[in-house]
Amino acid sequence: EGLAETPARVARAYEEVFAGLREDPKIHLEKSFSENHRELVLVRDIPFYSHCEHHMVPILGKAHIAYMPINSVVGISKLARVIEIYAKRLQTQETMTAQIAETIASALKPAGVAVMIEAKHQCMTTRGIKKPDVATITTQFTGVFKDDPRMEERFFRLVRGDRSY
Repeated sequence: EGLAETPARVARAYEEVFAGLREDPKIHLEKSFSENHRELVLVRDIPFYSHCEHHMVPILGKAHIAYMPINSVVGISKLARVIEIYAKRLQTQETMTAQIAETIASALKPAGVAVMIEAKHQCMTTRGIKKPDVATITTQFTGVFKDDPRMEERFFRLVRGDRSY
C-alpha cells in the first residue's frame, strides 16, 4: 500500500533533482554591470548537491569560484546559480568543475577564472569501499589563475580564509 504512489513521487523528485538538464546556465550571466573593478572576485563555500552519473547516488559538497573582471562584474548570486544548474545533472565532479569554469570564462570574458570543488561522494561512502569522510577536490583554472602561480596561490589562500596577501 505504501508503494502505490511511489513511482509518481520518484518521477516528481527526479524532475526537481535533475532540473539543471533543462536550464542554460549562461542565461544567468547575461546581465553584467560595467565596473572599473579589476581585482579578484571570490565567492566561496557555496553548498551544492549533485548525483553521480555512474551510480545515481548523491554528491554533497561546496564550490569556490573566483574571477578577475576586466570591464564588468556579474551579481554574485548568479555564480551560485551556475553551480546549482550544473549540479542538478547526472555527471562527474571533474566534468562539473570544468563546465563551471568554461561557462564563466565564455560569458564574462574575464582575465581568468578559478573553480575548486570539494565533495563527498555517497558512491564511495555508503557502498563499495565504504570510506566515510573522504573528500574529492577538483580544480579548473583559466587565464591569470592558470598562467600566474601567485594568482593561483592567492585563490587558495582566500578559499582557506587567509586574507594576508
